[in-house]
Amino acid sequence: MLKRVARRVLGSAAAAVDRAATLAVQARNAQRTASVPPLGLHQRVEKLSAIAELYPKTLGDDFFLPLRAIAPMAREAQNEFSAARVVDVSWPSAYEPFLSDVGERYARTAENHAAAARLFLGNEPRPVAVVIHGYMAGQFNVEQRLWPIERFLRSGYDVALFVLPFHGVRADPARRGAPEFPGADPRVTNEGFRQAIADLRNFVQWLKQSGHPQVGVLGMSLGGYTAALLATIETELAFCVPVIPLASLADFAREQGELNPAPATEAQEHALLEQIYRVVSPLDRASRIAPNRTLVVGAKADRITPVVHARRLAVHFGSPLISWHGGHLLQLGRDACFRRVETLLRELRATPLHV
Repeated sequence: MLKRVARRVLGSAAAAVDRAATLAVQARNAQRTASVPPLGLHQRVEKLSAIAELYPKTLGDDFFLPLRAIAPMAREAQNEFSAARVVDVSWPSAYEPFLSDVGERYARTAENHAAAARLFLGNEPRPVAVVIHGYMAGQFNVEQRLWPIERFLRSGYDVALFVLPFHGVRADPARRGAPEFPGADPRVTNEGFRQAIADLRNFVQWLKQSGHPQVGVLGMSLGGYTAALLATIETELAFCVPVIPLASLADFAREQGELNPAPATEAQEHALLEQIYRVVSPLDRASRIAPNRTLVVGAKADRITPVVHARRLAVHFGSPLISWHGGHLLQLGRDACFRRVETLLRELRATPLHV
C-alpha cells in the first residue's frame, strides 16, 4: 500500500517536471517566432494541403534512399568503461533532399553533412546495440551516462551511440535553441527522418561487413520513433527497443497545442499532418522484425510522449509493453525496465537472426 502511494506521489512529481519542461520549450519557441506573422486559418490549411500533395500516395520504400557503402574515419575517444576501445567514427552523409525546394535551406548546416557515432568495442567484433538519442540531445558525453552502457557491455554487446541529423556534433555550433530537425516545417521533419534512416542503414551494413554478427537498435523519445521507423524498413535488424517513444507526429502536435484549438479546424489540420507524415510513420508501415525481437518501454507519468504512444507502437508491432512509474525526464523505476531489456538482449544474442 505504502509503496503504491509513494509511486503515485513520485509519478506526480515526474509528471510536473515534464510539464514544466514542455512549457519552457513552448515559451522559447514562441519567443523565437514572435516576429514571424502567423498564417491565417485558411492559409495554414491551404499550405498543409499543398505540402501533402508533394509526397507519394503509396508507401513503397522508394521514398527512402538505397543502401550506400561507407568507409568511416575513426579516432580514439576517452575510455571510461569496460570496453576494450572507445572510438568516434564519422562518414559523409551525402544526402540529397527528396524535395528540392528545401534543399538549399537543409544544406546550410555544414556539420550535418557528416554522419557520426561513438563505438564501445570489445577485443573481437560482437553483436552491436545501436542507441539513438532524443530531441535536443546527442552529445556523446551526456548520452554515455544516460544509457546503461555497462549493462549492454556485460550482456555481450558492443555499443554504438548514433547521432541524429542536426544534433550533437552534427549541429550548427552557432545556433541557439531548437535544432532544425524536427521543426515547424513538416517538409524539413520528413527530410530529417529520411536522412537519419539512410545514415542508419548504411551504418548497420558497415557494422555487419566489419564482422559484427548481429545489429539491433534502441532509441529514446525521438530516437524511439526513429528506431521504430527503421524497424519497418531495415530487414537486417536483430532487435528493436523503442524507449518512451514518440509514435505519431500529428498526435504530438495536437498534444502540444500546436494546432488550431477550434475543433473542426484542429481535426482538419491533424488529418493533413497525418497525411504529410505518413511517409515516415512507423504506424503506417509493417515491422520487418519478428514480435519476439521487439520490446517497447513506456513511462506511466510521461507528459511529453504519453504512454499511449508506447502502447500504440506495442500494439502495432505485436510486442510486449513494459513501463516505469516515473516520467519522461525524471525516469523513476527505469532500472527494472532496463533489466528486462538486458534479458531480451542476452536471449537474442544466442539466437540466429535467420533460421
